[in-house]
Amino acid sequence: MGAVDPVRERRARLAKLASRGKRVGYLLFLAAGVVFAIGLTTEFTPGVSAVVTACLVVGSIVLAPAIILAYAARAAERQDRERGV
Repeated sequence: MGAVDPVRERRARLAKLASRGKRVGYLLFLAAGVVFAIGLTTEFTPGVSAVVTACLVVGSIVLAPAIILAYAARAAERQDRERGV
């Protein structure tokens, strides 16, 4: 059996972390949309506004690096395949 490449192992862990980050970020955006819709149909209070804003800010903070990390991991894997590694 071949030895496990530590670079590929680390890349796989980072890709999994990026996947989780993307899931959390998109769920926070979804939550912001749902809370916003609920606020529009009921009473749009400052609390609703704070929750929507917090979801959008935290979602952006989590999602942006996760997307970049996922793209980098895919590009590195593609480059390894093209080089035959």
